[in-house]
Amino acid sequence: MAVTIKEVAERAGVSPATVSRVIHNSSRISAATKQSVRNAMADLGYTPNAAARSLAGKAPRTLGLVLPSSSEELFGNPFFISVMRGLSIYAQKLGYFHMYAFSRDEEEEVGFLQRYISSGWVSGIVLLTAREKDRCVSFLKESNFPFVVIGRPEVSDGILWTDNDNFQAMYRVTSHLLEAGCRAPAFLGGPGTFRVTRDRLAGFRRALDAHGLGSPGDRIVLADGFEEEQGRQACFRLLESGFDAVAATDDQLAFGALDFLREKGIEGIRVTGFNNTPRGLYQSPALTTVDVRPEELGRRAAELIVSRLEGNSGGPDHFIVETSLILRESG
Repeated sequence: MAVTIKEVAERAGVSPATVSRVIHNSSRISAATKQSVRNAMADLGYTPNAAARSLAGKAPRTLGLVLPSSSEELFGNPFFISVMRGLSIYAQKLGYFHMYAFSRDEEEEVGFLQRYISSGWVSGIVLLTAREKDRCVSFLKESNFPFVVIGRPEVSDGILWTDNDNFQAMYRVTSHLLEAGCRAPAFLGGPGTFRVTRDRLAGFRRALDAHGLGSPGDRIVLADGFEEEQGRQACFRLLESGFDAVAATDDQLAFGALDFLREKGIEGIRVTGFNNTPRGLYQSPALTTVDVRPEELGRRAAELIVSRLEGNSGGPDHFIVETSLILRESG
């Protein structure tokens, strides 16, 4: 049975007339009340009908996503799927949908952004990564077009974003390895241009310093991407470093490292990952990992951009989503 405005009003503790005014983005309603009503709409799965939306005179209720990989890579990495699920569920409940494009590199991403904006197809943009000297962020700021970043931008002033505390998460992982008796952990990361890689590397280094172990030297390897095969190749590059553990920044990289170690008959190396991928449970031994709550990252990103598109300029401009260390045998 369809959810009614009256039910939304009861959930939000306001009158049905107030709900209607929020749908029409009335300036008479406070930012706090608008957010409370929108949260109630999302919780109940209420979607304003087309007539109500057209009366509001809003731009197309579509978000444009730019995905930083080919379709094959993307759908092989559960992190992006979970982020998109969280984003889609929240946005669609409020009458927003999304379209997405796959990119091979940053230049192609900027091209998609130009087409999104010039076509008039979308009212807001979602970026699924944050890079060093990010051209996508710069382009969208210069274009004065609404957008949100999943990841912490290099310069975050005036930008909507959501992320984990990646420094603290990797600090905790590395400290766990050291407290378990490891004395030469290696860092296996994705591309160094990504902010998430740099933040997690900083946490790794700080944990070593805090435990009096100093510089990791050549026990730091950055892969070209986040695929399993790239994890295998990166682990091969670590062979001469004398490592006794691998702190990977993604479960896919960790799976590649585990496969490589098994094939080479190398035992006693602890391996950890990030993203709490279900497959980690079925590794032998099972993979210690960090749950970064990707669905929540996506949901929070949708909340930020939809709120801004609906005229709420007084809400938060970012969210930090908590992480959890999931302890299993291989870490």
